[in-house]
Amino acid sequence: MIYTSGMIPLVPETMQIVEGGVQQQTRQVLENLKELLGTTGSSLDKAIKTTVFIKDMNDFPKINEVYAEYFISNQPARSTVEVARLPKDVLVEIEVIAYIE
Repeated sequence: MIYTSGMIPLVPETMQIVEGGVQQQTRQVLENLKELLGTTGSSLDKAIKTTVFIKDMNDFPKINEVYAEYFISNQPARSTVEVARLPKDVLVEIEVIAYIE
């Protein structure tokens, strides 16, 4: 099993927050998680649980649209929580629990 900490939308090459709104930030977070899980022998397809922290619950449909692009065949259990503030004032943070074969 692999348990990730919350991932925020940092661009790995620059260590800066990705430009754009909540959809761009969600895409960057999921790309970062995809890369991280790949280095462990796991993948987003092997995710069994995610926790999504969002700054504004009104953004949930936009986040969900991007989320669905990454979890097509495997839709892990998910909790989504609105929070007052996230690190670096980002709009979304996601953590994952996945298995390794």
